[in-house]
Amino acid sequence: MDKSVRDIDWSQMQAFLAVAEAGSLSAAARVLGVSQPTLGRQIRAMEEQTGLTLFRRQPRGLDLTQDGAALLPHARAMRDAMRDVALYAAGHDAEMAGVVRITASEVVAHHILPPIMAGIRANHPEIELELVPSDRAENLLFREADIAVRMYRPEQLDVVARRLGELEIGIFAARSYLERRGRPESPEALLQHDLIGYDRSELILRGMRAVGFDLTRDAFSTRCDNQVTYWELLRAGCGIGFGQRHVARIDPGVEEIDIGIAIPGLPVWLAAHRQLRQISRLGHVWDRLADGLAPVLR
Repeated sequence: MDKSVRDIDWSQMQAFLAVAEAGSLSAAARVLGVSQPTLGRQIRAMEEQTGLTLFRRQPRGLDLTQDGAALLPHARAMRDAMRDVALYAAGHDAEMAGVVRITASEVVAHHILPPIMAGIRANHPEIELELVPSDRAENLLFREADIAVRMYRPEQLDVVARRLGELEIGIFAARSYLERRGRPESPEALLQHDLIGYDRSELILRGMRAVGFDLTRDAFSTRCDNQVTYWELLRAGCGIGFGQRHVARIDPGVEEIDIGIAIPGLPVWLAAHRQLRQISRLGHVWDRLADGLAPVLR
């Protein structure tokens, strides 16, 4: 085998995989968290070492050549093997000291997890905690997170999940808004008020349709998909919206509106890779998260 081919490093292979799967240098750079020029240099270095042209430039991005397409399954097999090595090594780490990376929805990360994490740090300062507030599905298999707090049951193979309960959802408004516009006393009266909804997400619309209100996006006079900002818009008095009861209960400026609508709760799951679940510090953080979340769940 030519030495130059043997010298291909893993960063070049990661670059190739990211571009092949994302379809462009810019999208792949965002995935890997590197600059686009750096990614371009890694791709050129890999092409020079292999003697292969891996991509052809198109108006919409980069397409794999025939050689690139033939190489792709082997690159994915390398990635899987690297993942398995990392998981095996991590799964045999018996030390309490080290890093635990947690991902959770933005609302849970903002309003619920900080005091739980402070308690973990107070009792185990040797554990370093990383929190990723995100409503996208971090991939537990590739160590983008060690433990996930999710509002759905993860379906990935080799992921162990535990259902903790439900977060209660209600209808709320700022007291300043209700004092200005009055308090609706029926579902029909609710529709005469300023409503706060999501922008591109249809989650609220689907929930309202489930309880008999066939609304469209235009029914919301204020719209925002970021749930932390959404709550601040409600608190500021933009209108009536929806939120988690445990968040509203600690806010004296917010009032719940009871008009007889039963809103389904959000299920809460803890998830981690099966091998990593056995690591001492991950097991400890898992248990403390479950204990800390219990008081806000039904």
